[in-house]
Amino acid sequence: MSLFSLSRFRAVLVKEFVQMRRDRMTFGMMIGIPIIQLVIFGYAINADPHNLPAMIEMNDQSPMARAVVSAMDASDYFDFLGYTTGAAEGDRVLRDGTANFIVVIPPDFERDIVRGLSPQILLSADASDPTAVATAIGALNGVVNVAIAETLDGPLAKVAGAPAPFSVVTHRQFNPEGKTSTNIVPGLLAVILALTMVMITAVAIVREMERGTMETLIATPVRALEVMFGKILPYVFVGYIQTGVFLAAGEVLFDVPFRGSAGAFFVGFNIYIVVNLALGFLISTLVKTQMQAMQLSFLMILPTILLSGFMFPFAGMPGWAQTIGAAIPATHFLRIVRKVMLKGAELGDIAGDLRAIVIIGAVIVLIAMLRYRQTLD
Repeated sequence: MSLFSLSRFRAVLVKEFVQMRRDRMTFGMMIGIPIIQLVIFGYAINADPHNLPAMIEMNDQSPMARAVVSAMDASDYFDFLGYTTGAAEGDRVLRDGTANFIVVIPPDFERDIVRGLSPQILLSADASDPTAVATAIGALNGVVNVAIAETLDGPLAKVAGAPAPFSVVTHRQFNPEGKTSTNIVPGLLAVILALTMVMITAVAIVREMERGTMETLIATPVRALEVMFGKILPYVFVGYIQTGVFLAAGEVLFDVPFRGSAGAFFVGFNIYIVVNLALGFLISTLVKTQMQAMQLSFLMILPTILLSGFMFPFAGMPGWAQTIGAAIPATHFLRIVRKVMLKGAELGDIAGDLRAIVIIGAVIVLIAMLRYRQTLD
């Protein structure tokens, strides 16, 4: 018998290609994952975010103050949403995430510039995500300076120039030190729960299918919804343990605060865990092997990391990427965690994100039940 036979080698080679053709799920992910990565990293990821939502508190209606508003509206760093009526409303829109910036134009702004009193513009920034606001904070000085310089003509031209006839005072709320860990650690909880809950459920159910125990369950009069919740609820307690360990480690190791309502957090993370477990159940109805379940779980986790606002500012992504991100449960839970832990949010402050997760979960459960019935057939 020869050490190497071309005919035997050819037979093994052909067999592997046949197997690859039959395993369409694995082959599709081999092609699909690189394409998805290319598109997301090439088009959706932006480390220099623009068009961040901003609102203005106008305490001066002079032409110079209006010029500042027009300049911000024209700048691609800011997406001007409108005006606030006072400090209380400004704090509210920063806390609920409606705006990343509140710019406060002080009373008698133009008059003080003309008199050389160097008035201060207050910039309140949501610094819970420091990378999202750092560039825009730096750009505001230039935007305002250009706007004011264009209005200082004629007899007022002598006021323009260096130093600037005004100053911008920045108030970084929710993360005044600008610590990256304060932003990353709460968001990491959303990613960890998504990864572990989806994969654990999908692999566990597929393993039962491979062993034949699922066939016994299918032969019983148990309904699809009963099977799904019976399978996923035990893993809710695993999520409890992960969350408890995570919160304790975040406070001890990284000094991450917990300023908001524990009840609001409890409601949010319970719904989020159930939705991710339901997603794992759905994946188990789409694959045939544990390897495929793991591969598809990793495919699902890729947009969770990149399009949820965990690594890159959500507001800086293009519209189509934000649309996809809005359909990802982690996007809304990440906002819930950051609002509760860093901004002191209560249940009412996270109602919109809770509603979004519930809707996404209802769609996942419906599809999973339909897929499970097809498996029964």
